Amino acid sequence: MAAANKIAVMRSELGRVRALGAGRAGTAHWWAQRVTAVALVPLTIWFVIDALRLAGLPRSVVAHWASHPINAALLAALVLATFHHAQLGLRVVVEDYVHGERTRMALVLLIQGAAAILCLISLIAIVRLATVV
Repeated sequence: MAAANKIAVMRSELGRVRALGAGRAGTAHWWAQRVTAVALVPLTIWFVIDALRLAGLPRSVVAHWASHPINAALLAALVLATFHHAQLGLRVVVEDYVHGERTRMALVLLIQGAAAILCLISLIAIVRLATVV
């Protein structure tokens, strides 16, 4: 009878302690991908429309546009959402298709580091452009 009870429990001791099963481990990651994707739709539409409107205008006009707090905040939101969404997606590709734990971990860290650095550079560029005026 005791052997039948042990077989019926499919979770590991660590999984039982953390209350995490295989089906709940990636929920936050999945939601983050969906939320950033939904956020990127209106942000991208706004950015493309304004970029087309500003195309060919002098840098001073673009700097004045970027110095408006709403435009600067939307640009920052676009940059943050874009890089976060990109690193989430690339991480899924690496985790699904790269074999070898060390290689997988190194690539995930490289992707996250590159995304963080590029995001920071982009945010600094937005601040510099917005403060030119």
